[in-house]
Amino acid sequence: MRPDPAEPAEAEGVLNPATAWGPDGELYLYPRLVAAGNVSRVGRARVVIEDGVPTGVERLGSVLEADRGWEHGNHHGGVEDPRITWIPSLGQHVMTYVAFGPLGPRPALAISTDGISWKRLGPVQFAYEDDLDTDLNLFPNKDVVFFPEVVPDPDGVPSYAVLHRPMWDFSFVRPEERPPLPAGTDDDRASVWISYVPADEVLRDISALTRPGGHRFVAGPEFPWEALKIGAGPAPLRVEEGWLVIHHGVTGTVVGGAFVPQDNVHYVAGALLLDAADPSKVIGRTTEPLLSPETAEETAGTVANVVFPTAIERIGSEYFVFYGMADSMIGVARLQRRASA
Repeated sequence: MRPDPAEPAEAEGVLNPATAWGPDGELYLYPRLVAAGNVSRVGRARVVIEDGVPTGVERLGSVLEADRGWEHGNHHGGVEDPRITWIPSLGQHVMTYVAFGPLGPRPALAISTDGISWKRLGPVQFAYEDDLDTDLNLFPNKDVVFFPEVVPDPDGVPSYAVLHRPMWDFSFVRPEERPPLPAGTDDDRASVWISYVPADEVLRDISALTRPGGHRFVAGPEFPWEALKIGAGPAPLRVEEGWLVIHHGVTGTVVGGAFVPQDNVHYVAGALLLDAADPSKVIGRTTEPLLSPETAEETAGTVANVVFPTAIERIGSEYFVFYGMADSMIGVARLQRRASA
């Protein structure tokens, strides 16, 4: 998907999409559409599939706009970077998105049964836990995505789990202040965390999804290609060995704060494998990137040298990963399993 020059809502790019299957059996793309001034909304488009491969889109307007006060700020704002997880036990598509409001980025949720009409559940309110020695709600948070089925929390309680990426960064509101790190954390680089909501609470009141607790660190930067930060991408995919999480890894230098476009960063994609019995535990990860910027669309754009995976879908017998290209366009890559030697 490329920006339509005749569409003002796409003046600064189309990127970082979610996906969902509709009741009609069609696959739909939910791209972040960026208008002038870096103001974002979530669009909807039918994915055109030819010979089992996604090749284009048919635009169908937008499904979520920044029409709440907490969703838009000055000179940058809107609803950004949606991820959608279909959760069969709830009969709902659960969309996580970044509400970029007056105080910076904050995760929020919306739900839908048909992928067309979306009901906001509101901003995520991370439960306070005294042993963390901090409040996660103080910090910007992105790359939020739910697991598609109930999993055990570390105590074995059946729960709906969510991956997220808190940023120990006050630069949007208090640039001169170094924020306090959670207890037991000595690395201030943005990393993947997991939180939980007991399943019985969600079944009583689905808005409980906005109040996760039991926060645990999952994975941080480990290899040179992810030295600056990492973050989760599409909804975790259940495989024989556990939960497969496609993630992005970033290198480079951030200049002028984390919330302004950068000229010297490099985004690639890798993978984590989480334990099925305890998805807060990493049991494997790729030592090299699976996808790196190579094409012209990936190496030049609003932010050059970016591949940013945000959705994965099975079409026929194959899996396809949808991703943002240089914060300007949307591409798709086939995910292939390598045969064991």
